[in-house]
Amino acid sequence: MSLGKLGNNEQDSDEDIVAEINMTPLIDIMLVLLIIFMVSSTAALESGMDIELPKTTLTNEKKESEILVISLSKEGQVAVQGKKVKYEDIKRSIASNLIELKTDSVILEGDTSANLGKAVEIMDLAKLAGAKNFSIAADEGKIKQ
Repeated sequence: MSLGKLGNNEQDSDEDIVAEINMTPLIDIMLVLLIIFMVSSTAALESGMDIELPKTTLTNEKKESEILVISLSKEGQVAVQGKKVKYEDIKRSIASNLIELKTDSVILEGDTSANLGKAVEIMDLAKLAGAKNFSIAADEGKIKQ
């Protein structure tokens, strides 16, 4: 009879064992992924092209989340919101981004060596796409005399 009780105690101890998953490594990985996402999303806000902005002593600051940024490199390449766009797709890309951002404001961010004629063409395309307010991006600093 004592043998039967011994068998039951062994079964009871097996049923009491509860396997748990250690959540610490999972949480560590998720935090690292969150940090990587945050860093990469702020890098995505940059224009995507290497542009040397002209200098100015006066600046007008507005929330960039409300403004469409169009970049023009010295080679004539165009980027809308940091994404390079082919010349024939510029108007469509500007129009869709204006709707997505719910704005009619555009900032033209051109390299100091960029062609002025190309900048005017881009501003015309933006106007045809629905933009009403235009600004030209510049870095704050001393003007060369």
